[in-house]
Amino acid sequence: MECNKFSISNEKINIKAKELIDRLAATHNLSVSEYKFLIENQNQELADYAAGLADKVRREIYGNEIYVRGLIEIGNYCTNDCYYCGIRKSNNNCDRYQLTKKQIMECCQEGYELGFRTFVLQGGEGIVKVDDVCQLVKEIKEKHSDVAVTLSLGECSKEDYLKMYEAGVDRYLLRHETANREHYEKLHPKEMSFDNRMECLQNLKKIGYQVGCGFMVGSPYQTSECLAEDLKFIEEFSPHMCGIGPFISQKDTEFKDQPSGTMEQTVYLLSLIRLIKNNILLPATTALGTIHPLQPKNLAGKIITDQFPVIQKIINTFPGQLIRVIKKRNKLIRFRMFPHYLILNIHNKVYSRSKPISQSTERIRGNRFFLRQYPAALFNIVFLSAILRVKLQPAKI
Repeated sequence: MECNKFSISNEKINIKAKELIDRLAATHNLSVSEYKFLIENQNQELADYAAGLADKVRREIYGNEIYVRGLIEIGNYCTNDCYYCGIRKSNNNCDRYQLTKKQIMECCQEGYELGFRTFVLQGGEGIVKVDDVCQLVKEIKEKHSDVAVTLSLGECSKEDYLKMYEAGVDRYLLRHETANREHYEKLHPKEMSFDNRMECLQNLKKIGYQVGCGFMVGSPYQTSECLAEDLKFIEEFSPHMCGIGPFISQKDTEFKDQPSGTMEQTVYLLSLIRLIKNNILLPATTALGTIHPLQPKNLAGKIITDQFPVIQKIINTFPGQLIRVIKKRNKLIRFRMFPHYLILNIHNKVYSRSKPISQSTERIRGNRFFLRQYPAALFNIVFLSAILRVKLQPAKI
């Protein structure tokens, strides 16, 4: 009798949750309490239901195209001391580096020759003077007039954001990390301000940038209320891009013994974000690949085994390796392995294995390409154009 009551209760919860998901898909907004209900009652049935709707929308807008961007990690020095971050300024165990302007320009040149038309310059906060950034961007644009430049260099004054925009920067990525003030203050030292982070995002949008925000899933002190507020913030702020990934505890931080976030919750939230804003760009994140290595038991492994047994054999033999695919007359003729980053996107889910690196080596040349990190799961990617015949496109959006 108790079992039947429990089943009826779960069925009622699923019915209500699906009604909320349907309404989100139709109207693109819910209340914080409704988002909280969806988060607290997440289960596989609801996750699959949300993913189905999100994937349908994604296919209508982006089809099966892959949008690629050249990511250049320009340095890992940082002036901030965020409690969760491995490159926080007080971490004396971090191996630091800083690319020179010449090295950055060489990366752009190589990327341009290989087909890239968007470059993302990313690094710790305060490591490059704003005037130097402006000069660098001007030189990139002078040499390659048809490229877009994205920056992810942290908080700046409105005046400095305007300078960089006038120098030619097109997009700016700045994670808000959490939309809950109390939660933010538990993750950051006192000298960092929740209000300033939010003001920076608003300033970027007012200036005219294409803006990206984002948050961690499963970070310390995070509650369902916090995540609901994150979803509501994305709904109201309406960013062009939103990068979310699971929190991963780092050995040199005070959160080293905290549990990491989960793939299941991350992917579920990505589905909801797709329904909040249909055309939003949702990139693959290194964190998501790190917490959920590819295993043959996964759905993706089964699909690959059924259709392409040679690929499964390689994955079993070289987990966490980059696959180089060479095609000749539409036939797969050779695989070579590279110690890098593998992302599979099969049937709307990401299964990945990673070995972190400091710089991207995404390459495209004719029928050869190298795959590191592309927009994925429920978004803008399927796996390997040489195998599944998806289109590989330089980013134009």
